[in-house]
Amino acid sequence: MGSRPLVAIIDDDESAREAIAALVRSLGFLVAEFADAAAFLQSDSLAQTACLLVDMWMPGMTGLALHQHLRSAGTMVPTIIVTVHATEAGRASALDAGVCCYLPKPLEPEALLACILKALANRA
Repeated sequence: MGSRPLVAIIDDDESAREAIAALVRSLGFLVAEFADAAAFLQSDSLAQTACLLVDMWMPGMTGLALHQHLRSAGTMVPTIIVTVHATEAGRASALDAGVCCYLPKPLEPEALLACILKALANRA
């Protein structure tokens, strides 16, 4: 894996996922992409993931539900929730549940980088 942290990106919207992955790669991180939470949970990437960047609203398991599932299993992966439907209530719920950041789409590169760095600092 090298010294660059792995950021797992989970988004059911393929074009959004690819755009976010390209942005995260341009910021210098390794990326693993998944179309849903189940694919991520079944992958070998889970143990190597330094930061999770997940869409809030996906079929099956939401981003917040995935975060809560991982925490209840004792897997403390810092999580950044991204959503096109950002609300203050959603933000408050996500932050109360322990996510690092709650970002509206489209993502601002500077805000995303700040959140990833915050997530990695929380992991250390």
